[in-house]
Amino acid sequence: MKTLKLSFFALAGALLLSASSFAQTAAPAKTQAAAPAKPASKPSLVTWTSDVHDFGDIAKGKPASFDFTFKNTTKQTILITNVKASCGCTATNYTKTPIKPGETASVTATYNAATPGPFSKSVTVTTNDTETPKILTIKGKVIEPQS
Repeated sequence: MKTLKLSFFALAGALLLSASSFAQTAAPAKTQAAAPAKPASKPSLVTWTSDVHDFGDIAKGKPASFDFTFKNTTKQTILITNVKASCGCTATNYTKTPIKPGETASVTATYNAATPGPFSKSVTVTTNDTETPKILTIKGKVIEPQS
C-alpha cells in the first residue's frame, strides 16, 4: 500500500510538472509592441550658398582655403556647435558667435596640399538647428610645381 501511495504521488507530481510546462508552451507568445518609430530629423532651415567646392588644380605646398557661407533663414538664433574635418590635412575655422535670423555665417575649410594627386575631403557641420549635420565637400588636384 505504501508503494501504491508513493507511486500515486509520483504520478501526480509528474502530471503537474508536465501540465505546467505544457501551459507555458501552449500559452500564446506575448508579442512586444513595435518600438515607436523615431521621428525623422527635421531638415536644417539654414540656407547654404554651396556645399561643394572644387579648387581645380592647386600647387603642391600652397594651402588652399574656401569659405562656405550660409544665411540663417529660421526664426531662431543658430549656433554652430561642432565642425569636424574628415582628416588632419584639412583645417577648419567657423563663426563662433550666435547667428541671428537673417544674418550670415561661414565655415572655412583649408586644405594642406602636401601630397600630389586628386583629393576629396569633407567637413561636417553641426548646429543647434537640427540633429542632422551638414556635410561640406572640398575637392581638387594637387600638382607638382613646374621648375
